[in-house]
Amino acid sequence: MGSLFLVTKNGSSVTYKQLIDDLNSCTQIPSYCYFSDTYDIFKTLLSGIIHGIDLVLLDSDFSQSELQALEIDTARIDDYMQVSPKHIQSKAELVSLVRHAKDWRLSLYTSGTTGLPKKVTHRLENLIRLVRVSSKHTEDVWAFAYNPTHIAGIQVFFQAVLNGNTLVDVFGCSRDLVLERIEQHHISNISATPTFYRMLMPICSEYPSVRRITSGGERFDSQMSQRLLRAFPNAKLRNIYASTEAGSVLESDNDRFRISDPLKCKIENDRLHIHNSLLGIDGIADGWYDTGDLVEIVDFATGAFIFISRASEMINVGGNKANPLEIEEALCSHPAITKAKVWGKANPVVGRILMADVVASTPCSEAEIRTFLKGRLQDFKIPRIISFVDNIETTRSGKVKRV
Repeated sequence: MGSLFLVTKNGSSVTYKQLIDDLNSCTQIPSYCYFSDTYDIFKTLLSGIIHGIDLVLLDSDFSQSELQALEIDTARIDDYMQVSPKHIQSKAELVSLVRHAKDWRLSLYTSGTTGLPKKVTHRLENLIRLVRVSSKHTEDVWAFAYNPTHIAGIQVFFQAVLNGNTLVDVFGCSRDLVLERIEQHHISNISATPTFYRMLMPICSEYPSVRRITSGGERFDSQMSQRLLRAFPNAKLRNIYASTEAGSVLESDNDRFRISDPLKCKIENDRLHIHNSLLGIDGIADGWYDTGDLVEIVDFATGAFIFISRASEMINVGGNKANPLEIEEALCSHPAITKAKVWGKANPVVGRILMADVVASTPCSEAEIRTFLKGRLQDFKIPRIISFVDNIETTRSGKVKRV
């Protein structure tokens, strides 16, 4: 029971014994889980589960105005419910309590590149729907690279806890520290956004301990996957399609997905729809939720499709639709560029012109980048202005921030 539960950002460790001691001594649970410390968040989630108290999970950096816009009762932020101490004896008992609390509910807020978040409530049964529990996963060590208050982070958390694994918190950490922790703790599993993986580039060494890489939250980048597999030669790569509203929905080992259950997912008007039985939101009139994700069927015989973009992110350039994700992938395929952001700026003649910010690891010129892009993109997709920046801002969930 003394095995490691969590390695924090500052390098300190929490064992499962310490976690269980803290859970057993818990006598009050907050109305809202509104903490900045990852361990406090995890501990509160587990306390809510074992005491049967539903929780509302808030980003620690929600401002007062954001809380009010989300109609959260700020007067109750610091309210606590009194509970009796527990007497959990072992890690196995803790795991069993979590696995059997299927009706427990967690409310959290969507996080996208635009718009005000909306509340989504999931039963635990839905959150752990795709968790794999088996003896072959008992020694897994996870790089925790997601925001702990968002759906992807919650699902990694449950995958680790239900297998009694160690979590190493690297969300928001520097490239050098992430690579150091991978080597130091023999991390075997990494689940993160493509933006996170781009931040690690270039990776000049090999890390043989990593056996599984999962990419999710943004469009899959096949060029990035090749770089990752060179750095992690023993790893298998999985691509996950998930949303805050539905959790994990689809999996693939490349950028092509297939719908295995037409009662759960369907494609209509080139957009993916999810059946409301998978959702944590109510009020879907016809039983199907339009995700807003544009897809393209690439094999009609098998039904294989790829994700193109969010419909709301497509940019109209003189009557042509430009996909910022496609352009960012092309930019990041340049050997000097590690990060890129593309957006549209209003223009009275063509509607919008394309702008790009790039982070370069070695010196290069705007003219050199344009020449590089000419062989990879149509002319209207090449940004009119390319700016070199030190960093590209990300959202609370670790994706490129577009607004």
